[in-house]
Amino acid sequence: MSSNLTHFDKSGQAHMVDVGAKSITQRKATAGGYIEMQASTLSLIEQGDHKKGDVLGIARIAGIMATKRTADLIPLCHPLALTHVSVDFEIDPEKCRVICRLTAKTNGQTGIEMEALTGVQVALLTIYDMCKAVDRGMLIGDVRLLHKSGGKSGEWNLEKN
Repeated sequence: MSSNLTHFDKSGQAHMVDVGAKSITQRKATAGGYIEMQASTLSLIEQGDHKKGDVLGIARIAGIMATKRTADLIPLCHPLALTHVSVDFEIDPEKCRVICRLTAKTNGQTGIEMEALTGVQVALLTIYDMCKAVDRGMLIGDVRLLHKSGGKSGEWNLEKN
């Protein structure tokens, strides 16, 4: 089986990629996405009036925790020693959305994109979980890699591709 997919061996069996010979470089990835909701739900989040507490504060912690547990969730993902994680939220009142951007950094032999993507998903899922009692129709969307740097492949930006 000939494939550019690195998680399969020559016979087509799944395996964890051997990164032992790769250089240790500083790696960074930023992912983003949003959760769309009713205006009244967004107002509860903005005003801090939600009975469960600080929705965005708890979602921020959940996103950070998820980056730390990515290798436990994604079967062939290497465990990484994170050097930094930041989670930022932006309120878009016109579209009734909370936009999440998460940046993760490490010094290592493999990329950190999966950690950034996992963190965004869990942060947005946490917002859903905390607000589902008042708005079950929320929509999570547009979760994707926005930027990555480091390693042999260098820098990649969504805007330039």
